[in-house]
Amino acid sequence: MLAAERIRRSAGLYSGTLDAFGLSPERRQSLIEEFAGRIEEFDASYVEEMRGIAKGADVPFEQIVMINARTEVVAMARAETGSPDPEEQDDGCTGALIMPAKSASGNLVHGQNWDWRSECVETGIVLRVRNTNGPDFVTFVEAGGLARSGFNEAGISITANYLECERDYKKLGVPLGLVRRKVLEQEHFAKAIKAVASTPKSCSNNIMIATSAGFGIDFECAPDESFPILPENDLIVHANHWVSPIALTKLRDTGIPFVPESFYRDWRVRQLLESHVGKIGRKELKEALFDDFLTPYAVCRPPRSGNHDNITATVAMVVMEAALGMMEIAPLPALNRQFATYCLQDYTPLPSDAAPRAKSLFIEG
Repeated sequence: MLAAERIRRSAGLYSGTLDAFGLSPERRQSLIEEFAGRIEEFDASYVEEMRGIAKGADVPFEQIVMINARTEVVAMARAETGSPDPEEQDDGCTGALIMPAKSASGNLVHGQNWDWRSECVETGIVLRVRNTNGPDFVTFVEAGGLARSGFNEAGISITANYLECERDYKKLGVPLGLVRRKVLEQEHFAKAIKAVASTPKSCSNNIMIATSAGFGIDFECAPDESFPILPENDLIVHANHWVSPIALTKLRDTGIPFVPESFYRDWRVRQLLESHVGKIGRKELKEALFDDFLTPYAVCRPPRSGNHDNITATVAMVVMEAALGMMEIAPLPALNRQFATYCLQDYTPLPSDAAPRAKSLFIEG
């Protein structure tokens, strides 16, 4: 499927969501314009890039903004129209880092399961971006989006997942996807930390970042404050509930009704990784992320009925070893265990246990 067709599918998916809320066309337009203005304040080049994507895919610019700010736009539209909260939230993911001291290869390993609407298996795309103003990067993202999970040639990697608290959606902040993009544009890890920890957001999010130099950190982000979590036993594992003791004394976790299984997803992945004697790597991380304990509410979620007649699933498993310049992806991993490998360079040598090399879409920017 061509990238343009996937972009049009992404646009249709989220436009249909707003239609279901009964939001007036005028209010929809003004809401998206508000976010477009906020994005331009953050980085005007992102708006320019979105206009280029819209032109190339032959879709309205507003739909590309919607793709890049979908979490925020959908939540605010739901609140304004009095639509009921969903039974499940987006980005209900489980992520993990293996630090070099525990890694069989000696490299940091970073991975995640992305849980969301199963239709997104048809809208996911991998971009290899040649960047004229920063490091090149590879990102797995919904078509039309500027970034999601990925790593750059400076060895910086990122994943992110859903969190919620009572501070959310009180102010207009930078959409989460653009914060992730900003991280992937950094040459130095300190600046990646700054992008995560200091950028004002509309809503909460958990953002896990790492550097191939050998360090990783997790940030539980409220809209106006961030709480760091450092590795424990050379691992970081995070699902969708707040765990920072400081955060829990300052805010209220309002997301538990939507992701009650988060507590044992987090526990299961850590338990499985720590159960191995000796060093572990991408293979063991994949095994942990394939876990089906208490399925269908499991680490690896098979397609199941969600809210509003949606089917939710673990849309993709992403495992990165940035020191090797590679990212492996398996779509719908509960049903498919076949990975493809995406690299920064076509000539990047792959380890013997890597999945077959796949092609990616080039963007000069």
